[in-house]
Amino acid sequence: MQTHSNSRVLKYISTLAAVLLLNLPVFGQSSTQPAQQSAPRQGREGTAARALEAARENSLELRAFLVRMPKGADLHVHLSGAVYAESFIRAAAEDNLCVDSATLSFVKPASITTSQPPKPVCGEGKVPAAKAFSDQELYDALIDAFSMRSFVPSTGVSGHDHFFDTFAKFGGTDKRHTGEWVDEVTSRAASQNEQYMELMYTPKSPKAGVLSQELGWQDDFAKFRTELLDRGVKDDVAAASTEIDQIEAVRKQKGHCGEPAETPACKVQVRYLYQVLRGLPKPFVFAQTLVAFETASADARFVGLNYVMPEDGYTSMADYALHMRMLAFFHQLYPKVHLSLHAGELAPGLVPPDGLCCHIRLAVEQAEAERIGHGVDVMYEENPDALLKKMAKKHVMVEINLSSNDLILGVSGKDHPFPIYRKYGVPVALSTDDEGVSRIDLTREYVRAVQTYNLHYADLKKLARTGLEHGFLPGDSLWQARDVFTTTVSACRKDFPGAEKKSAACDAFLNSSERARQQWELERRFAEFESSFAAAPADPKRPN
Repeated sequence: MQTHSNSRVLKYISTLAAVLLLNLPVFGQSSTQPAQQSAPRQGREGTAARALEAARENSLELRAFLVRMPKGADLHVHLSGAVYAESFIRAAAEDNLCVDSATLSFVKPASITTSQPPKPVCGEGKVPAAKAFSDQELYDALIDAFSMRSFVPSTGVSGHDHFFDTFAKFGGTDKRHTGEWVDEVTSRAASQNEQYMELMYTPKSPKAGVLSQELGWQDDFAKFRTELLDRGVKDDVAAASTEIDQIEAVRKQKGHCGEPAETPACKVQVRYLYQVLRGLPKPFVFAQTLVAFETASADARFVGLNYVMPEDGYTSMADYALHMRMLAFFHQLYPKVHLSLHAGELAPGLVPPDGLCCHIRLAVEQAEAERIGHGVDVMYEENPDALLKKMAKKHVMVEINLSSNDLILGVSGKDHPFPIYRKYGVPVALSTDDEGVSRIDLTREYVRAVQTYNLHYADLKKLARTGLEHGFLPGDSLWQARDVFTTTVSACRKDFPGAEKKSAACDAFLNSSERARQQWELERRFAEFESSFAAAPADPKRPN
C-alpha cells in the first residue's frame, strides 16, 4: 500500500513538473501564451546548443559554428589597434612614407620627387615603405614589428613592451585613411555576425594642447574649466565632429552604403568613444577630458569617453587618483555622458603590490564608470568580495579581453578573473581590444572562452545580449530587468523578440529606442541562426 501511494505521488509530481515546464515564459514571453508558440523557440535553441557541443572538441568546427553565431556588440575596440599591419603598409606606401631600417617604424621622407608617380627620398638607413611589396623579408619584418605575430619574449623585451611599442611604429599615415580603417573593422565585424561597435578614437585637440601649456596646472577644477572654455577650447569640439564627418564619408564611399552594391559592413552600427591620453601631463589630460565631455554632449556619434595609454606607466600610476577626481568633477556637470574606463589592466610584478590596491574601486566608486575595461587585477584589490558585490549590484559591466590579457599581462586560464566575475553576477561581455595588433577577431575570443571555460550555448547568448544591454546607445532596454534576459518590457510582452511582425505597442516602443531596436535585431539573428540547425527529415531509405 505504501509503495503504491508513493508511486501515485511521484506520478503526480512528474505530471505537475511537465505542465509547469511547458508553460514557462521563453525569451520574455508571458506564461499565459500557448505552449505551442514557445515550443519552436525552445526547440531551435536546443538544436543549436547540441550543434555547439558536437563542435566543441575540434577547434576548426568550433570556429565554423561561432563565426556564424550572432555576437551583438564589440564594446572595447581601439581603432588604430584594430587595423591589421598589412593595411598600414599599404597606406604608408600610398603616402610615400619611409621605413627606418633600424627601428622598423614609419618616418616621413626627406623630400618627394616630382616624377610621375612621385617617390620618396628617404636618406641613409631608410627605405621607401613601398619597397616592402618587392622585399618579402622587409614585409614580414614590418608585420612582426607592428603586431604580436611571431613574437617570442626575450631579455629586455616582454609581450607587454612589444605590444605597446607597435603603436609608435605604424603611426604617421595620413588621416584620410581613418575612414578606410573603419570600413576594415566593420567589414570584419559583419563577416562574424556582429551588429554594433564602439570604436575608441582620439581626435586632434590642438587648442587643448596649447591652452594647457599656457595656463599650467590648477587645483581649482571649476576655475580651470572656466578659463579653458573662455579661451576657446571648444574649438576642438567642432574639429572632432568634422573629423567624424570625414571618416564616415570615406566609410560610406568604401562600402557603397545606400547603393545597390552596399556591402554588409554598412549594416554594422558604429559609435565612438573619445580617447583621453592619460599618460600625458595633467594640465593636458584635464583639458582633453573637458573637450571629450563637451564633444560627447554636442555630437551624438560620440557616446562617451575612455582613458587610454598603459595603466602601469609612470604618469598613469602617479596621477590615477587625480584622474578619477577629474572624472567625478566632470560627471557632475555632464551627467548624461557615458564613461567606460581602463581599470585593472595590471598584474602582480608589473607594478608594486600596493599599485594593485584600488584602480577598479576608484573607477567604480569615485568616477562612477558604467563599464570597466579589462579588470584583470580585481582579486588583488582591497576587499575584492565587497567590490565584486558592488559591481554586480550597480550593474557595472566588464569588457573581457582574453587574448590581450594573455599577450600583454601573461594572465590566462584559471588565473583570469572571468569566471569570478560570472560567479558574482557581474555582467561581462567579450571584446577584442586591439585585434589587429593581436592578430585575432571576436570569433577567436569566443572560441577561446568556450574551450577555456567550458561555456555552453546559453552562456554565449548571455554574453552577446549583455554587450548590447551595456552599449552606450540611447533609449530604454528591450528587457524588463537589467541583465535578466527572460522577460521583455510590457509593450512587447505579447511578441516574440526578433519577429518581423509586431504589435502596435511593441512597434511604437522600438521606434522610441535605438537600444531596443538593436536588441530586437539580435534576437532576430539568433532565431535565424538557430533555425539553420533544424534537424533534417529522416531518410526512409537509410537503415537505423
